Amino acid sequence: MAFNKKYIPLIIGVAVAAGVLIGGKLNFTDTSDRLFTSNSKKDKLNRLIDYIDYEYVDDVNTDSIVDVTVNGILEKLDPHSIYIPKNELQRVTENMKGDFVGIGVSFYTYKDTITVIRPIAGGPSEKAGIKSGDRIIMADGDSIFGRQWDNEQIIQKLKGEKNTKISLKIYRKSENKFLDFNVKRSSIPINSVDAAYMLTPVLAYIKINRFAESTYKEFKRALDKLQDEGATKLVLDLRDNPGGFLAIAEQIADEFLEDDKLILFTKNKSGRIEKSFATRRGDFEEGEVFILINENSASASEIVAGALQDNDKGTIIGRRSYGKGLVQREMALGDGSAVRLTVSRYYTPTGRSIQRPYDNGHNQEYYNDYYKRRSSGEFNDEINIKVADSLKFTTPKGKVVYGGGGIIPDIFVPIDQSTQNETLNYIKQSGLINYFVFEELDKDRKSYLGISKQDFVANFEVSDDVVIRFQEYLNIREAAKVTFVAYHQEMKLLIKAALADQLYGSNASEEIINATDDMIEEVLKLIKTQ
Repeated sequence: MAFNKKYIPLIIGVAVAAGVLIGGKLNFTDTSDRLFTSNSKKDKLNRLIDYIDYEYVDDVNTDSIVDVTVNGILEKLDPHSIYIPKNELQRVTENMKGDFVGIGVSFYTYKDTITVIRPIAGGPSEKAGIKSGDRIIMADGDSIFGRQWDNEQIIQKLKGEKNTKISLKIYRKSENKFLDFNVKRSSIPINSVDAAYMLTPVLAYIKINRFAESTYKEFKRALDKLQDEGATKLVLDLRDNPGGFLAIAEQIADEFLEDDKLILFTKNKSGRIEKSFATRRGDFEEGEVFILINENSASASEIVAGALQDNDKGTIIGRRSYGKGLVQREMALGDGSAVRLTVSRYYTPTGRSIQRPYDNGHNQEYYNDYYKRRSSGEFNDEINIKVADSLKFTTPKGKVVYGGGGIIPDIFVPIDQSTQNETLNYIKQSGLINYFVFEELDKDRKSYLGISKQDFVANFEVSDDVVIRFQEYLNIREAAKVTFVAYHQEMKLLIKAALADQLYGSNASEEIINATDDMIEEVLKLIKTQ
């Protein structure tokens, strides 16, 4: 089963935490207690745990103590070395792998019943005949409605081994009948390419939400298709992309850079330097590329942007990126948990580190940097971006770039002021728009059957009545009064995008949102002046 980030807000944090880490995997075949020779520090910790296990007056869950100890150690190192408990590792791994085994539906729990928002295109549920709006009443003879299950419990119930079957009883409201389905579980993609389409006859657009194991293949498939449609210019949207695997970032950068151009280099504690160069396989070396970044573009996103900027390829548009220049490697701890430990720093081709300064450990100031940058006015005017002359570098064509905290764009675009409105942000992040839209669709799904995706994106308009109904919906469900009077048009756009997502998928939703996007408007202006 596939979860959709727009409908399962609680899962977003885990996905993002996983995404911001870069590096490969290191697997030890030996047990954790034999990796290194015995020493007094290790013996001390082992002995303390044994004392608590066998001598302490009360029963204590020493597993939880170990977890706290591991987290405490890592917090003294750097902000991006993290511990992944056993109960979270599978979910984190699946998210970064790019697929998992399930039945292939996006869902949410509606009035205590698991309700299908949309079956994944080409997935086992769609092939079996399950439709949007179907309620899953039973799974393998077990009643699953009317229970207070969280999303993780539901996912575990519906997941299983690949090619195994699950028997589902469905209630289909539109036909007022119960239906039985046998669904064969299969690999379900967790897509990292949210959208890929043509903005103009020659300008393509691709949005990547993270750098997972499957991302390069998804990206390449999308790019090849758009080139076949006539694309000679590309907008690569890396906004709010928290990163992912280093090797995937290198592969994507390679698509734009000429043979033997330096992509980045890494340096570990012993001073060993490893360099990564572009190969001959790049298919968009002659094309023009525009990279969109913002304050939430991190790690692998910054690698791509930095590699292109330092090689004088393309144009970076947006706001200063997050500023993460550390590389993590995943290491198993022998009990099903793992640690992602910082093992090196990476540098862009000109030699700059874009890692934000940090004291040893996870100090609060590091995490509050976003709010500091926001209050300083950096998001509104590039003059407020602080740079240090000591961290000035020069590209081969003489462009000045800076290290010390993120990628500074070539063209600055201030933040959309509507995103600064707390009420509007609350509404967007709460998932209430998606729930409301689902209920609106559920009233009469048949009325949308004859509308093509292209027609919907270009011509469909959300009426004032729908916006009023959404305001009433908020008034009923929220204890505090929530109103968006000053953002009536923005709400229409968000409701239309949510409708498009549930009817046609994220590609249609992104097209609608991008129709009024400031950064894309900046790209279109640049092209017109060429």
